[in-house]
Amino acid sequence: MMHGMEDRENARPNLVIVTGLSGAGKSQAMKCFEDQGYYCVDNLPPVLIPQLAQLCRSSHLDYLALALDVRSREFFDDLEPALEQIATLGYHPYIVFLEADPQVLVRRYAESRRQHPLAPNDRVLKGIEKEREFLQFLRGRSDLVLDTSKISPHQLRGLIFQNFGTQRHLQSRLHVFSFGFKYGIPLDTDLVFDCRFLPNPYYLAELRPLSGLDEAVYQYLSQFESFATFQDKIADLLLFLLPAYLKEGKRQVNVAFGCTGGRHRSVALAEKIAQRLASAHYEVSIEHRDLQRHGGRSALNSQPHQGS
Repeated sequence: MMHGMEDRENARPNLVIVTGLSGAGKSQAMKCFEDQGYYCVDNLPPVLIPQLAQLCRSSHLDYLALALDVRSREFFDDLEPALEQIATLGYHPYIVFLEADPQVLVRRYAESRRQHPLAPNDRVLKGIEKEREFLQFLRGRSDLVLDTSKISPHQLRGLIFQNFGTQRHLQSRLHVFSFGFKYGIPLDTDLVFDCRFLPNPYYLAELRPLSGLDEAVYQYLSQFESFATFQDKIADLLLFLLPAYLKEGKRQVNVAFGCTGGRHRSVALAEKIAQRLASAHYEVSIEHRDLQRHGGRSALNSQPHQGS
């Protein structure tokens, strides 16, 4: 699936050139680089690369990603001198070449109902053969060759994050909600956990005006084994799932905890799960959606939990 990674430098490239066969995933790859803070330009003629690099340098844009789409071999005659010129500006090109089996590319073109750019009036396979021949020289000088025949767009995204992301991009972000089922489940959640099986502090007069942010509520819930067991199982599940999500290219995971009104049980559990994941070095933020409905202190914790 990947070739050439053993020679990859540890430093993050400040200029990535994405090229390869049409239909192999260049557009998806460019979206990934954009998400990682690269300034992305698609289908730029190589002769214009030095001007773009100079402009980005003066604008303090340190990371560039360029997608080059070959239409003729002459188009790439300007590439070598352009790369030599931008080296004087401190950019060190890293070429990523995307390819796939011809049968896979033909199927992708059939699904998208597009014609191949090198065979607008001919069979797609003819265009693929021409393009592969034109790009053979560039494939040979590429730093990384990715075969996308057997991987999904999500897996391609994960590979790019793993190999080009900063430490920040190599870690999942966790956003934790608490909410009340009586007000509806949040729409933008990946995982929802129902806390209504836990004893409800609402039925104790001294705890009713408090919330899950108060120590007295937490101490009440902590005396029940089900509360501690639920915490442990949810934390273990998230620690298993987050790296798996990241491998598929999903960096943000939204987890919601719900109880009846979103004031006591869900708030306390969301706080403790956020603390545990932060202590495991994940970037965590937390939101108590329905707490203000009851006069709570805050509906949104503006200070995210940071892993140490």
